[in-house]
Amino acid sequence: MMLIEILGTGCSKCFSLERHVRKAIEKIGAEAEIKRVEDINEIIERGVINVPGLFINGELISTGRVLGVKDLMKIIVEKR
Repeated sequence: MMLIEILGTGCSKCFSLERHVRKAIEKIGAEAEIKRVEDINEIIERGVINVPGLFINGELISTGRVLGVKDLMKIIVEKR
């Protein structure tokens, strides 16, 4: 099972990214644990300057933007 982490302080972009991730997972039928990381110290330690940050299985995928569902579906399939 893959681990998808959304790093952010609870802003609207963070929640939008989480919704898009959940929709992408549902559409492709993947199994994933989705975790929100809101601790600012951990966010900074992991190198995320602009939120939201997206990690899949420990790999930084993007920062500072809300990826669309189609883009996320492609990325998730590649990372499975």
